[in-house]
Amino acid sequence: MTSDLSAFAAENGIRYFMISFTDLFGGQRAKLVPAQAIAEMQADGAGFAGFATWLDMTPAHPDLFAMPDPGSVIQLPWKPEVAWVAADLKMEGEPVAQAPRVVLKRLIAEAAEAGLRVRTGVEAEFFLITPDGKAISDEYDTAEKPCYDQQAVMRRYDVIAEICDHMLGLGWEPYQNDHEDANGQFEMNWAFDDALKTADRHSFFKFMVKSVAEKHGLRATFMPKPFKGLTGNGCHCHVSVWDNDGAVNAFADEDAPFGLSAEGKTFLGGIMKHGPALAALTNPTVNSYKRINAPRTVSGATWAPNSITWTGNNRTHMVRVPGPGRFELRLPDGAANPYLLQAVIIAAGLDGIRSRADPGPHRDIDMYAEGPTVTDAPKLPLNLLDALREFEKDEGLTSALGAEFSRAYLKLKRKEWDSYCGHFTDWERATTLDV
Repeated sequence: MTSDLSAFAAENGIRYFMISFTDLFGGQRAKLVPAQAIAEMQADGAGFAGFATWLDMTPAHPDLFAMPDPGSVIQLPWKPEVAWVAADLKMEGEPVAQAPRVVLKRLIAEAAEAGLRVRTGVEAEFFLITPDGKAISDEYDTAEKPCYDQQAVMRRYDVIAEICDHMLGLGWEPYQNDHEDANGQFEMNWAFDDALKTADRHSFFKFMVKSVAEKHGLRATFMPKPFKGLTGNGCHCHVSVWDNDGAVNAFADEDAPFGLSAEGKTFLGGIMKHGPALAALTNPTVNSYKRINAPRTVSGATWAPNSITWTGNNRTHMVRVPGPGRFELRLPDGAANPYLLQAVIIAAGLDGIRSRADPGPHRDIDMYAEGPTVTDAPKLPLNLLDALREFEKDEGLTSALGAEFSRAYLKLKRKEWDSYCGHFTDWERATTLDV
């Protein structure tokens, strides 16, 4: 693992470093630093004005310093003279408690104190669209059921193969790429790993996909629901918990139902317990609720949950247990902040273990067809405001994530909701002009 960024630059021909951090809204912020100055930046950090990003700060706040984490450094495969490095935020020498990567690292440390190592993998779906964002980029991608479409994926071979080649070169162990359930939509999978490494790679993956798409004259979007009638962009997260050495899967028990140990079941219980509040972070935009509360799509299914239920190997529920020792949370979407996604899963799961939370009964039904018959399972929030209200009243989750973070997140997200409510739309004119 790299510890000296100056040495890394000399060994790899790096001219510039991108010192990058992710704000509360998932925006990636960076400064481009010449290699000759990186030693100073590694010691003292790169300075930012926090108010100029989506953090709860004012113009009067002191300088914000992004401290590069050398263990996260990645040489840009498409521009090898540049290296990207994730950073942790400090102000006046102290970690910024509302910063997403800081929140995640604190929760990882809490899990480690309990002898647990959370390992995850994400399935980050995206669309390849026209540069103006108005349509999918492939005019021939019109099938009613386009999932796994052989011709469609090959028409975008140059883009997908280039991204996959980059992941191979970076040692991410990518293992499959496919055309997804919506026209113009794709998914690329790489190996699961420790939660922080997955979050860093998820963050870099979004940057890489957008950059390669732009190189090919296209645009990539992870927007939860960019097109009416088409399946939205999910970001399903596979979760397992191991001992600190990473040798024993604490979730695995071949003799237990679904192969899920008693401890794994209480971790899952925490996810179910905090399900309504979880959505504020796993589905963080106004647009998110057009995916999880969508009507049937052109392909026949949304592939998104609408209730807080769990099951075995059944994709119509919020959580499925596809095999021993792990589960898949199908709630998150493409707008989820890579660091807050991992943080909220760990926070909810640790609370579940501590409180011995019961996930409730599993259900084997098709929730898309039979969901209305389920009357004893909580529904997911209908919109962002409902999700924020659930998050605010969930003291266990807000406390676990940190009071400063939770206050900042709620404040800025409420401002976003207010901005949305104040925006006049064509729908309003079409339905109200002649009232």
